[in-house]
Amino acid sequence: MIFQLPEFTSAVEFKQVAQQDVKNQRFLVEKTEQSRQANVIAAEGDARAADLIGKALDEAGNGLIELRRIEAAEGIANQLSKSRNSVYLSHDPQMLLNITGA
Repeated sequence: MIFQLPEFTSAVEFKQVAQQDVKNQRFLVEKTEQSRQANVIAAEGDARAADLIGKALDEAGNGLIELRRIEAAEGIANQLSKSRNSVYLSHDPQMLLNITGA
């Protein structure tokens, strides 16, 4: 029968806890690195999308922007039509959704 000293048992337990802490820290470092890489990839994708939109606008003109304005105005009008409140819109040509282009 082998007897272990309390100091030896304590040292073994301490070593096991330290090893678990190292594994946890490595996991956190790996997780952080993967998150950083995901952010870089997302930013590159956003930059590429912006570049493609810019090129499309250069080639096709402002038709897409006008279409988006009309779609936004249509959505706003739909929401306002469902409201029980009275809503008055300005005829000011500086209005954000000036779809007439005036």
